[in-house]
Amino acid sequence: MIDIKNLLLGLALAVVAAGCSDDSSRSDGGTTDSDVDTDTDTDTDADTDCSQGEYDGDLDVTTQTDLETLAGYTSIAGYLSIHCASCTDLIALSCLTSVGGYLNVYDNSALVDLDGLNALTSVVGGGLHIYDNGGLPDCEICDLLDQLATAPTPIDVHDNQSDACTPVPTNCP
Repeated sequence: MIDIKNLLLGLALAVVAAGCSDDSSRSDGGTTDSDVDTDTDTDTDADTDCSQGEYDGDLDVTTQTDLETLAGYTSIAGYLSIHCASCTDLIALSCLTSVGGYLNVYDNSALVDLDGLNALTSVVGGGLHIYDNGGLPDCEICDLLDQLATAPTPIDVHDNQSDACTPVPTNCP
């Protein structure tokens, strides 16, 4: 007598295994890009186009649309000032590795993290100023300071949301 339960289990495993096989006979060569980076950690999506190079000048970001125009730039020759009460994230800056002038992030009440600045390693002149961001935990700022190759001077961090950092990042002010 055939054991129906084992037969169904074997059939289900065969279907799952067939779905996971590398089918190089497909029209796309079996290399469909199914990357859907919906996580909230600090990595960036591998499909991000970082080909814009350097933005030559200074930038004052006051709207989410202003921020979106910076997508793909890897550096900014001048300063970057983000003063945008309606900006909810900085993801458009995910390619940015350096700012030639100062970096100001202030009065951004809707901002709760700095995830778009995960690639930033250098703020060359004028220092780092992050203040009056009511929803931004201090740990986000401490993490940003930890990732910078050299600490910019001056560092002005105040009037953000204070929280208990566990563990406390190395460069926490």
